[in-house]
Amino acid sequence: MPETHPTKNPGDADRGAGLSLWLVIFENTGAPDEVRRMRDAFRAHQVDLERRGVIFGAGPLAEPDGKRVGRGMTVLRAESAEQALRIAGSDPLVRAGLRKFDLYRWHMGEGHLKVVMNFSGRDCRIE
Repeated sequence: MPETHPTKNPGDADRGAGLSLWLVIFENTGAPDEVRRMRDAFRAHQVDLERRGVIFGAGPLAEPDGKRVGRGMTVLRAESAEQALRIAGSDPLVRAGLRKFDLYRWHMGEGHLKVVMNFSGRDCRIE
């Protein structure tokens, strides 16, 4: 598994954040009831990847009105395309033949992330 920090691309130090990440677009191909039956295994897998620092972010995709479309996105930290493919392929829905995916290398050159933690209230928010 990758280290818990993003990789830097040589030559990108002068361009934005220089983060090298992997974008995985998943699409459910199985019947919705079959996918729902795998929900607990899928969530446990995602939480495991998150806790190990592999997932930068993940979640379902939806239409502008909020209707889910049976697709999702995960941004991974991985050292190579091969490693990113192994991680994406380890998804329980992919292994069960209920989901397919496309993998893209994503160089995050711009953006902003602010995390606010309130220790006394034991809450945080992302801005």
